[in-house]
Amino acid sequence: MSTEGVRCPGRNPHLLSRRDFLHTAGGGFGGLALAALLTERGLAEPHHAPKAKRVIQIFCPGGMSHVDTFDYKPELEKRAGQPFDPGGKLQFFASKPGNCQPSHWKFRQHGQCGRWVSDLFPKLATCVDEMAFLHSMRSQTALHGPGCFQMNTGQSMPGFPSMGAWVTYGLGSESANLPAFVVLPDPRGLPPGGMINGGAGFLPAVYQATTLDTATPGQPIADLFPPGEFEAVTPQADRAGLDFLKELNRIHQEPRQGNSELEARIKAYEMAARLQLSAPEVTDLRGETEATRKLYDLEHPEIGPFGRQCLLARRLAERGVRFVQIYCGAENTTAEKIRPNWDSHEDVVRDHGYWGAVLDSGASALLKDLKSRGLLDDTLVICTSEFGRQPGAQGAGGKGRDHNAGAFTAWMAGGGVRPGIGYGATDELGFKSVENVLHSYELHATALHLLGIDHEQLTWYHNGLEQRLTGFEGKGVVQALLR
Repeated sequence: MSTEGVRCPGRNPHLLSRRDFLHTAGGGFGGLALAALLTERGLAEPHHAPKAKRVIQIFCPGGMSHVDTFDYKPELEKRAGQPFDPGGKLQFFASKPGNCQPSHWKFRQHGQCGRWVSDLFPKLATCVDEMAFLHSMRSQTALHGPGCFQMNTGQSMPGFPSMGAWVTYGLGSESANLPAFVVLPDPRGLPPGGMINGGAGFLPAVYQATTLDTATPGQPIADLFPPGEFEAVTPQADRAGLDFLKELNRIHQEPRQGNSELEARIKAYEMAARLQLSAPEVTDLRGETEATRKLYDLEHPEIGPFGRQCLLARRLAERGVRFVQIYCGAENTTAEKIRPNWDSHEDVVRDHGYWGAVLDSGASALLKDLKSRGLLDDTLVICTSEFGRQPGAQGAGGKGRDHNAGAFTAWMAGGGVRPGIGYGATDELGFKSVENVLHSYELHATALHLLGIDHEQLTWYHNGLEQRLTGFEGKGVVQALLR
């Protein structure tokens, strides 16, 4: 008996091995046909009436500084220049604490709700009445890779399904011609940990993310079209080749029922044929109005690439893609003057100044565009980083900030989220989350709830345990965040 099986959310409480499941479904390609149906329609109806139909997640790798963005700390201003740790006993992630360093940007209150936002985000500040701020986030790790895994998969170790994979497994896709789960990486490259952040883990491989290249016009997916030397290949010949490959896979599959990687490959080829038409259409922005192009700052050399990602996310969402993840920053793999993500050890003003302008323009445009089209009501937008940064200065010149796993801020908007609120709090200096402390578990449980999923019932049997996105440590859904 296989050690892995599926539990259909809200339906059969009994576990089946994957082999038994495929036999029950008719085996072989009968099972694959059912698998395709389940992927498109979801494994079951939602557990309760959903407020959101889809998710757009903005992820800012590198560790965005909460005390420079959304977490206003007047006491930190009062203690500016004083030793953060007079006793000299603390050790930050990569340094000893320096002096207290207030925000490098002035904070102001905005909107009818009066939420505090720093001048780093003048455009997002106009959207605060749509946003809910989670000020008491914590991470289990201060390492970038494990921290990204934690926020994306609920676990700091690799090999676990991402939130997008879980949502796709639970609800399927609303589109037959586009993937259910799409990742839009930063043009500079992948985030820390790479595509594992969007992986399916121990779920069937069919639920992993499809990556769209936002930097290469006309080629949104690698190898989607024949290379130049094969331009003479006709659509009919291409279709014949795919049919022949499908037959070879069928022959190979028959004695190997339950091979999810091969099943996923077969479905990937079938989807690729449909994507040759749908992917170029969805990534072609020429039909967008001039007002929309200006809203997303598409012509700006630095801000434009992320604006394009956000605009593509809106286009994917309105075409039925269930989960879209946008990365604002990539892994630290270059020697550029500006860090390729938010990791600001040496110079917060330089690095956050650059990425702040990028995020501010694209994210605010996305929220305003979704709202103007009536999509924000049933689209859940989440923005988070893997952890925050320290309120004490770092470096010889005191211009940087070290990693801080003990406190950071995330925000959510739309999709049934109660707007204009702040939930939880850090201490008076922003060093640790102290009130209504949250981890990835609670954020994920709340997002699943808004999608109509009971996080305790969305499970997959693996290694002797009923695994789930939210693990077994969290406090569950944050009711205060619900509209």
